[in-house]
Amino acid sequence: MPESPVSGLTADDFLQEALAEAQKAWEEDEVPIGAIVVDPAGQIIGRGHNRPIAAQDPTAHAEIVALRQAAARQGNYRLPGCTMYVTLEPCLMCMGALLQARIQRLVFGVADPKGGAAVSLYRLADDPRLNHRIEVQGGVAAEACRRLLQDFFRRKRRPDEARALTLDL
Repeated sequence: MPESPVSGLTADDFLQEALAEAQKAWEEDEVPIGAIVVDPAGQIIGRGHNRPIAAQDPTAHAEIVALRQAAARQGNYRLPGCTMYVTLEPCLMCMGALLQARIQRLVFGVADPKGGAAVSLYRLADDPRLNHRIEVQGGVAAEACRRLLQDFFRRKRRPDEARALTLDL
């Protein structure tokens, strides 16, 4: 994995930060997806985890929450040169927001064959009809991201069995 030029952190390191955000969503009984935005210097400028239920907001996906925080910190809705790290491939709404923010790079943990808009169902990141492209890297820390989601939904389906599950991120 390439390192951040300034911080020396790898994509795996940053995905661990996104997984920590996903853990917060789990603890709030939200689908455990976490995201961070990293600036060109390798500093985390935005963090988010899924909150649509708690916020009663269908747009409160981890990516949107992280983008809003990053934009507020930068004082600009455009985030050129920034990288989004997220545990699950973004949906259509979130990919649209990443494109609008002019995110340079997207790194995700696990693909979403039912709703992914970066590489799975749609390929918005490199659609030639759009005026911005995003470099995409998937499969980083995929097993940990997949396990967290599977354990969450297993717990939802079978609450008695889930009490025995332990999270070891």
